[in-house]
Amino acid sequence: MTLNVRGFAAQSAETELAPHNFVRRDPRDTDVVIDIKYCGVCHSDIHQARNEWHQSVYPLVPGHEIIGYVTHVGAKVTQFKVGDAVGVGCMVDSCQECSTCKADLEQYCEAGPTMTYNSLDRHDGMMTYGGYSEQIVVAEKFVLRVPEALDFKAAAPLLCAGITTYSPLKHWGVKPGDKVAIVGLGGLGHMGLKFAHAMGADVTLFTRSAGKEQEARRLGANHVVLSTDEKQMADVKNHFDFILDTVPHQHDLNPYLDTLKVNGVHILVGLIEPVEPAVHAGKLIGGRKSLVGSLIGGIAETQEMLDFCAENNIGCDVEMINMDQINEAYTRMLNSDVKYRFVIDMDSLKNA
Repeated sequence: MTLNVRGFAAQSAETELAPHNFVRRDPRDTDVVIDIKYCGVCHSDIHQARNEWHQSVYPLVPGHEIIGYVTHVGAKVTQFKVGDAVGVGCMVDSCQECSTCKADLEQYCEAGPTMTYNSLDRHDGMMTYGGYSEQIVVAEKFVLRVPEALDFKAAAPLLCAGITTYSPLKHWGVKPGDKVAIVGLGGLGHMGLKFAHAMGADVTLFTRSAGKEQEARRLGANHVVLSTDEKQMADVKNHFDFILDTVPHQHDLNPYLDTLKVNGVHILVGLIEPVEPAVHAGKLIGGRKSLVGSLIGGIAETQEMLDFCAENNIGCDVEMINMDQINEAYTRMLNSDVKYRFVIDMDSLKNA
């Protein structure tokens, strides 16, 4: 069962994404074949397409926020049938044997998870290709059921932006009445506001830009603090139980640490580079505060997150684009010109 697939790929770090035909691996007995209906556009797609993390292999087909329908199931597949609405996130496999995999924390697989694209299949050594394409083949264990109550377009980014913000809030036990601050109002930040609000927290947005109060409140914030205003920052000193920091570039963490209570936790989910300027350790020691990080979530927790979204009417705020608009979308993302996530209508690939 050879799958000749059409997609969009980067051929090098310097070239724009363009149509690309390639072959998917033959489905195994435990695999599900999915026709892709929608694919979200994550900032990491840009990092990978432009080799900004210095490990890209070309041609590279991005996309790890995938929603579609099952078209084929292997003989040993038990959880899905043809026609099911399903999703695929950032991972398509892991070793399944280490302690973290056995604890449903496949994202921390000790052997390294197999990522949805730009990763080597651990069974046959073929390169994985992502969701900017017609179809994908994924092991049943890494396929997610999409609840009917969800808007499928708005559900696609939940598979990365959603789980990236949901997982740390759940892991560190955010509960009703906790004071939670979100740093940054983007693809991740707007989901952090929605989740913290749905969990019953008293939610604050930290922002460097004035004029975001109305939008922040629409998304679930109770308060907005301008982080460049010394008085506003002083007013929330020793105030928060948790800070969820979604900013993807280097920024000064020290002023935010001052706003944590004793035993407060500052969680990094956006920054994947050295912390600069340096964190003053006295700010941690002086209040038994924690600076921690979190990476997406395991498959079971991602399913839990999708079900939580269905129960609480939560989706990502999205702007739909056609496949041939992807390069323009990348430029707009870099200029923060999207509220808050692009999603590609993959039917448009037929005419791209």
